[in-house]
Amino acid sequence: MDRRLVVVLALALTLAVNYLANALPLGGRSTGEISDSFPVLFTPAGYVFAVWGAIYLGLTAYAVYQALPAQRGNARVHAAAPWFVASCLFNAGWVVAWHYGGLGLSLALMLGLLLSLVGAYRTLAVGRYPAKGAERWAVDLPFSVYLGWVTVASVANASVVLYASGWDRWGLPEAAWAVVMISAAGLIGLLMLGLRRDLAFAGVLVWAFAGVAVRQWETLPVGLAAALWALALALALLRRAAGPRARALPIPEV
Repeated sequence: MDRRLVVVLALALTLAVNYLANALPLGGRSTGEISDSFPVLFTPAGYVFAVWGAIYLGLTAYAVYQALPAQRGNARVHAAAPWFVASCLFNAGWVVAWHYGGLGLSLALMLGLLLSLVGAYRTLAVGRYPAKGAERWAVDLPFSVYLGWVTVASVANASVVLYASGWDRWGLPEAAWAVVMISAAGLIGLLMLGLRRDLAFAGVLVWAFAGVAVRQWETLPVGLAAALWALALALALLRRAAGPRARALPIPEV
């Protein structure tokens, strides 16, 4: 089967599973209702999850762009296809596991999704290969946003699994552990700004941390840490945006 068609079908599967998960809903509860049933302090305000709309719009743009006749010989775009298909399968699998109470399996699938996106990101050399025009908007930007959000989601998923297991966080208070997790994610955002000049990745973390601050403000150490990290990343993002762009790299071979 043509690789371009496989990409489109994989995305269609992911969109269908995510739609049915909340329309039916699978397991009798929506994705958000399940998340809200675990009072972990890393969870952001509900409006933050609207980022999924932007993510799926971007992934649709990628699927359409790579299928265009004009992109048939675009080695860079097609090199990411296997990773993209894998990410779709992990995404759909995660939804099913999450809705039917397989928390440990959901974390494994979330990590699989994270690794597949890292694979696509590295293959595309996002932030190092200076894509322009439509390719920048339909390929690089969607993967940056998706990877940024899944980085946050992986931390949140791990927090839920650890909470459900009764883990004592090495004796740390719950609020202190949440601050550690927020700081770890924030450092990743700074690293991506420094190494890849990835403004979109950092922007997603700013969005997520601001949402954590809104929801967890009454738990002051957590809300304050999230707000400070959102501010720090926003300032670093603006400073990096004014800096020089990456030099060109060779296009990947397939």
